Amino acid sequence: MRNDELLTVAEVMARLRLGRSTVYDLIRTRRLPSVTIGRCRRIPASALGDFIAEQMERAA
Repeated sequence: MRNDELLTVAEVMARLRLGRSTVYDLIRTRRLPSVTIGRCRRIPASALGDFIAEQMERAA
């Protein structure tokens, strides 16, 4: 198992400069992987990096 930082939805919102509903839509459509711990939703930092890299490739 790799050691990976888990980000909150609010942290992802700040990093992507997107609204809460947009981030949850990315999670719902499985474009942004996440895990649920109790009632808390967390996004692995590596998953966010992969998402950004994918978007950059599409834009190129």
